Amino acid sequence: MKQTKIILKDLAFFARHGLTEEEANLGQRFKVDVVAELTETSDLENLKYDTTEGTVDYVLIYKEVKLIFENERYNLIEACAHAIASKLLKEFTSIYKVSVIVKKPSVPVDCICEYFAAEVTLCR
Repeated sequence: MKQTKIILKDLAFFARHGLTEEEANLGQRFKVDVVAELTETSDLENLKYDTTEGTVDYVLIYKEVKLIFENERYNLIEACAHAIASKLLKEFTSIYKVSVIVKKPSVPVDCICEYFAAEVTLCR
């Protein structure tokens, strides 16, 4: 099986997601990774013509992620990741599987870490 993936890595957004009142008031920076796997028919034949007809425009994927991440507020990063994955499957029929990781570098936990994260994978 041949497979094409569109990958957007470490997209940075400022948002007010989180359970605590402090997170809602202050906000923080988050990072998002998206891996969109395309249907086999959408990637093989059309890509040899080097046009966007055989794929999904990653700029459009970015715009959808940004719209959800910056215009909605979520208590849970899992819910945010699920909303993004659901929207991408709905908007882009050439995507048959999508994984979204939301990384939260500043966690309200007394620990030293790079980030906490939630990953959601949805398929058609």
